[in-house]
Amino acid sequence: MLPHQFERRVLIAVTGLSPQVVTETLYGLALRCTPSFVPTEIHLVTTIEGAHRAKLDLLHEESGKFLALCREYDLPAIAFDSSTIHVIKDSYGHEMDDIRTPEENEAAADYITSLLSSLTQDPNTAIHVSIAGGRKTMGYYLGYALSLFGREQDRLSHVLVNEGYESHKDFFYPTLKSNVIYGRGGRPLDTSKAELALAQIPFIRIRDSIPESLRSGQAGFLQTINLAKKAEMDPELIIDRAQKKISANGVVFTLKDILFAFYCWVIDQTLNQEILLHKPNDYEPEVQYAEQFIAQYIKLVGEDRDIDKTVDGLSKGMDSNFFSEKKSRINQSLKKILGKRLAENFEIKGLGKRGDMFFATRLKPEQVVFGLIQQ
Repeated sequence: MLPHQFERRVLIAVTGLSPQVVTETLYGLALRCTPSFVPTEIHLVTTIEGAHRAKLDLLHEESGKFLALCREYDLPAIAFDSSTIHVIKDSYGHEMDDIRTPEENEAAADYITSLLSSLTQDPNTAIHVSIAGGRKTMGYYLGYALSLFGREQDRLSHVLVNEGYESHKDFFYPTLKSNVIYGRGGRPLDTSKAELALAQIPFIRIRDSIPESLRSGQAGFLQTINLAKKAEMDPELIIDRAQKKISANGVVFTLKDILFAFYCWVIDQTLNQEILLHKPNDYEPEVQYAEQFIAQYIKLVGEDRDIDKTVDGLSKGMDSNFFSEKKSRINQSLKKILGKRLAENFEIKGLGKRGDMFFATRLKPEQVVFGLIQQ
């Protein structure tokens, strides 16, 4: 589905002292793009002073240029008011008037990351991000956040205005009727003659590199970036049987005991023992598989634990359903914890030719360590 076909269409922009970016971008999307993208709501990310200017220059009931644009071009209702103007907050929750120090930049990055994460949770929403306004760092963070969380329907752009009109304090959009403003040196300019275009900016979507737990926006900008980068590293797996923990490229996590035992068994068989694991046949369960797995399970949880149900279920051997169910649950857990791209290195996959398929990870022996995880 194309962006303009989504029921909820959101324009997000960053601004500083020039709120004109909002009306210029809206004009470009609604009146210059084919097909047109008319937002159903607008969100503005800015500072204290930026919010003050936006409320007066754009939303004032008599002189607000956003309202004037909507009336002049008969645009449908768009949700944009003080509640959708987001003033960036620092790590203490205080609204910021500017972004100068490294600490303020980090806080701005985290705030923007959280907002983008929240707005991209709804699959029925198409997001259009404009990075034309505000400080360069704000535009960078907003664009990078879109790379982290953006979906196929989301877009990124920069608005372009011809010379004389660009950054002019009295120019907000090309008007239908002639209207004179004065530029440098008192040169008169007609706002109806202004030329405006949107430059669509391609961006790489790395959403699949981020686990679901971070897509919710609970993590900061740097933490999210660092985890996404781990998908580009050579795989390294550490299995700590003593603590029942796993480290995948430095991401430490746990699995349920039975899944942990099954994963250890698969790794041990395929890498240490160099055995090809074929999926068992329902009509001929694998007795040896069951014995090997139960030995791993007991070693992990101890004989005093209540594992009789599992042992009884494998009394005739390991069947296809048991094998497939444990493999699927492990792979689902890995994707949820690590993100799709990073998880691919550690999942149990079907390998080989059809009719002679075996199951293993893509890991090499030198990429796996059974030992203590240091934290």
